[in-house]
Amino acid sequence: MDYVIEMLNIRKEFPGIVANDNITLQLKKGEIHALLGENGAGKSTLMNVLFGLYQPEQGEIKVKGKKVHITNPNVANELGIGMVHQHFMLVESFTITENIVLGIEPKKGLTIDMKKAEKEVQAISDRYGLRVDATAKISDISVGMQQRVEILKTLYRGAEMLIFDEPTAVLTPQEINELTQIFRTLIKEGKSIILITHKLKEIIEVCDRVTVIRKGVGIDTVDVEGTTPNELASLMVGREVLFNTKKTPAQPKETVLDIAKLNVKDSRGVMSVKDLDLTVRAGEIVGIAGVDGNGQSELIEAITGLKKSSSGSIKLNGKELSSLKPRKITESGVGHIPQDRHKHGLVLDFSIGDNMLLQTYYQSPYSKRSMLNNREINKQAKKLIAEFDVRTPSEWTEARALSGGNQQKAIIGREVDRNPDVLIAAQPTRGLDVGAIEFIHQRLIDQRDKGKAVLLLSFELDEIINVSDRIAVIYEGSIVAIVDPKETTEQELGLLMAGSKRKEAGEDTHV
Repeated sequence: MDYVIEMLNIRKEFPGIVANDNITLQLKKGEIHALLGENGAGKSTLMNVLFGLYQPEQGEIKVKGKKVHITNPNVANELGIGMVHQHFMLVESFTITENIVLGIEPKKGLTIDMKKAEKEVQAISDRYGLRVDATAKISDISVGMQQRVEILKTLYRGAEMLIFDEPTAVLTPQEINELTQIFRTLIKEGKSIILITHKLKEIIEVCDRVTVIRKGVGIDTVDVEGTTPNELASLMVGREVLFNTKKTPAQPKETVLDIAKLNVKDSRGVMSVKDLDLTVRAGEIVGIAGVDGNGQSELIEAITGLKKSSSGSIKLNGKELSSLKPRKITESGVGHIPQDRHKHGLVLDFSIGDNMLLQTYYQSPYSKRSMLNNREINKQAKKLIAEFDVRTPSEWTEARALSGGNQQKAIIGREVDRNPDVLIAAQPTRGLDVGAIEFIHQRLIDQRDKGKAVLLLSFELDEIINVSDRIAVIYEGSIVAIVDPKETTEQELGLLMAGSKRKEAGEDTHV
């Protein structure tokens, strides 16, 4: 069998942890090969070894049958290996072309020939159906388009083997469909793809083979055609996984969060939330369904105090929140799991233990007369790490050293532990594996069953339908429908999210 990449018996260690323990992965030419594992299983580490960001302690790598030493990403690029990272590495103030040619700019005499670069970038974009505007600025394009820029960066550098690290974690359902088509085009053009993922639906839909790793150990490599999502889930987490969340019918009581006639501008000064009405009651989960960019982020930022509203009212248990600062809103009884865990959820250079006390470190028993009580902080951090299954060598480990899923579990542990009256959960399972998703969904339902209100924002329609008790559909900054998850489908939600009206006339959205 001819393989374009062979990673044979790879071992990678970090202080106190073996991230990859004797793992073998072999990529055939023209295949999409999934690398499947839980958060923290060692997937990204293994691919960072292949891309030259880490050096393995043991094992060897072969490219097209020849043993190679990949000492840094430039060597990987020269060997035809490109990597699209989960967190994009783009300069926001640069254009698409400037980002793509950065470091290898074409020259005309002593100056950069940007016109030539733009033509080359546009030609590659057209060839692979990426549909980007080579002259647009990164700050002005969507997350999905930014990912296409990352793909173009690898293709511009001549990549034949592409590694995608959790590529759909930040995409809308429509963008995921478009990315799937891009994958197929790349394969037709003779490329080979390694797809790091924990989304079983994606593997079944686009992949040829899948290598499963669990806690740093290679479990098996199987043909996708002969397996099922349940079998893959069991291989990944080592037990049977429930795909449908178990919950009793909601018993909603009094209104906790009451939003009326809310208007919020985005960062460009455009009104992105328009006369929005919504209520969330104690003992229910209200899900917000919508295509990204329809005002969801601005709505959440207004509720949590990260952005000032232009007009309207946001009340928690009858008390107006819109004039309060974020800490006062938090202390009033609002919990917030932010959709960008790095920007708004964590201080990456702090320990994971300190991050888990970010909302309460200044309160007793963690602080007295402005002095931190490190013993109490560490004790609480250890308790939350155990309770929320945050996989970390210790509470002293820097937050940036943890996998994305474990970072997310730390944030959720911090917010849920405070037992807020309303929990704002924005993309709470983004980047999590099926086992962790099951765990988080149950935690949200537990909050509901304690009589708390939960507002869930997610771009995963199956999550919205599975977890919510009511679904509010947002379109162009307004709630256009409230639907019962038991009486709707992904297709109907998709149409409503695109601006179609429901058949029932005169539906009241402020309920």
